Amino acid sequence: MTDDFRKPVLFGSSAFESFQGGDDPAQISRMAHETANALLNRVRETPDEEVVQRLVAFTDEHGIDAIAELWSRSAPRSLPGSLWRLYLLRALIRQDPEQTSFTFTRGTDLLRTIDAVVAGAETPTGPKEVTDLADRILRGVFTGDFAVALDRAAAFCRIMAQGWASLADDAEVLDPARGSELTTRAARFEEYGGDLAGSARLWRSGSLE
Repeated sequence: MTDDFRKPVLFGSSAFESFQGGDDPAQISRMAHETANALLNRVRETPDEEVVQRLVAFTDEHGIDAIAELWSRSAPRSLPGSLWRLYLLRALIRQDPEQTSFTFTRGTDLLRTIDAVVAGAETPTGPKEVTDLADRILRGVFTGDFAVALDRAAAFCRIMAQGWASLADDAEVLDPARGSELTTRAARFEEYGGDLAGSARLWRSGSLE
């Protein structure tokens, strides 16, 4: 389900399309849930700025493979599955902030919803602003309202889905293969947005496990 990653995280966009949740053997599933709960509860109970910063930047030093090994195969609407998606989104943003900010701006211009407000990116949204957004969302997991962090990430995904879909339409005429690739990427962002929003609702009802 996952690729071999280098440190720092460098992986092609195709890796994003390939990441999916799924059924796990009981032991792997139990470990994923136990580690996710232990990490979140311990840090949120006594948040320490240095610890939080290390957790936010964990994949910058260690790569995303350790997190993938723990959580990537968890059910999408679960605590470990949600944490995996948040870390993966941050890694994707930091790998190519220029393209991400361009796609985000395209999506924001086209999407007639409040998602841009919910996501909370500064405008105009350039590479620095979009990487700062990724850090703020992940920081909110440990220091703020967890459901709000999930909703912000979901809004970000919906905007990106709109942006990639628009870019896919542009590419379709001259390069159908590229258009198809971008359409798949848009669909994956849409899927992640739905999963994160669903997890936010479960967290608020006390049933996200």
